[in-house]
Amino acid sequence: MYAITIREPGDPDVLEWTEVPDPVAGEGEVVIEVAASAVNRADLLQRQGNYPPPPGASEILGLECSGTIAEIGEGVEGWRIGDEVCALLAGGGYGEKVAVPAGQLLPLPAEVELLAAAGLPEVACTVWANVVMHAGLSEGDVLLVHGGAGGIGTHAIQVAKALGATVAVTAGSEERLESCRQLGADLAINYKEQDFVEVLRAGTGGANVILDNMGAKYLGRNIDALAMDGRLVIIGMQGGVKGELNIGKLMGKRASVFGAGLRSRPLAQKAAIVADVRERLWPLVEQGSVKPIVGQVVPMAEAASAHRALEDGTVFGKVLLAAKS
Repeated sequence: MYAITIREPGDPDVLEWTEVPDPVAGEGEVVIEVAASAVNRADLLQRQGNYPPPPGASEILGLECSGTIAEIGEGVEGWRIGDEVCALLAGGGYGEKVAVPAGQLLPLPAEVELLAAAGLPEVACTVWANVVMHAGLSEGDVLLVHGGAGGIGTHAIQVAKALGATVAVTAGSEERLESCRQLGADLAINYKEQDFVEVLRAGTGGANVILDNMGAKYLGRNIDALAMDGRLVIIGMQGGVKGELNIGKLMGKRASVFGAGLRSRPLAQKAAIVADVRERLWPLVEQGSVKPIVGQVVPMAEAASAHRALEDGTVFGKVLLAAKS
């Protein structure tokens, strides 16, 4: 098969479409013939040499895909060759085929095209595991999402609205903020021109849950933006890895800070998250309350241009890689 490989750590030009060995379904695994994958910021870090895959995972980029089951390994039940699926991966999505544990498979949702489904697994599992399963977002809560125009953000807006929450987002342009409003965001904040803490406090009184992709840069201000008993969930480090935390403010609000990761979790934990997503989130997807937001589709062989698009920060929603033109 063909897949994207990394010639050496560096800029997008190090990505090459080359021939590699076909994957084989091990015990408890299936092989998917890939229709599409999606570009995530973790892929950019791995390309730069800053985010190696977990032990035993494929060196090929790609944390999610959609496609058709082509091979089934021993011990797999409930799936058949020919089933259309999407999957959460630890790696391997940027290829024509990928092996994945059966516990990380999700059925193709009704009314969702196979190509578009490639943009669901990573955002669905990330948002659901952190915002709902861990932080306990529920009806009437206020959720603040940093980076509301990205793949995670566009998904989080829809999930939170479907659950009855009030949603505030940050983004860097009026065009992107308006797109967030159209998805359901109640409060849209231009982080380049406004202080999100002041705007959030004035508009909602504070956030019960914050989903943060910035890390250190926003740590102190996020604590200021929390309501009493608020939960800050950090899923990215675009603003650095070391920040100062005022423990007095944290304790004064009875707040908590949670550092989240998905890729390196044990298989059993991933399977539990996927199962919960299938049971509780997938019905919302199938009824159209939560949709994959696809901003751009690029041929997989041209993954370098897709990485540039994500780095430029101009795409609203997900950037997908189509395995076949």
